[in-house]
Amino acid sequence: MPATQPQDEDHWDSLPAGIRTQVDGYVLQDSLFPAVKLVWAAGRARGIGLREAQLVVHERYVLLGDRIARTPECPLDLESLTALTSGLPGRVEAIEAVWDGDTVHGWFVNLLAITDDPAEERALATVHGRRDRDPAEAATGAGRTLANHLGVPFHFGNPDDPGYDAPRWRA
Repeated sequence: MPATQPQDEDHWDSLPAGIRTQVDGYVLQDSLFPAVKLVWAAGRARGIGLREAQLVVHERYVLLGDRIARTPECPLDLESLTALTSGLPGRVEAIEAVWDGDTVHGWFVNLLAITDDPAEERALATVHGRRDRDPAEAATGAGRTLANHLGVPFHFGNPDDPGYDAPRWRA
């Protein structure tokens, strides 16, 4: 995100105090989308478009920084992943890693348990990238370890290329 522009501060100051308090509440809860939606809805009449709303909320994230209650990362240790699979209906027939993404987080990997009866997939973990971790490598390591522990195959259609067209375990 770009540095603060004077108009961003003007947009923030133009919002009613109650709206500003609610936006900061959303930001402190790490609820980006509700915060942007609120700034956009309350600021339309004040010339705040969607892009400006995103910038205003970004600046609140920067200002509030370490006070934000960040969404905790999913555990990738074998004991935790095994506990998550133990209560699933049906037998786990495979562990699969699948790329997903959005405009806020970029690309990330979902680690899934594929069950046979009922035939479905259950999310076990979402693995986001960090400065010190590639999401594909982390998901592959945890997924292979879990699959080996359960005695089932591990599948990651295209770990080197984020996208939605990789082959799936079960189409």
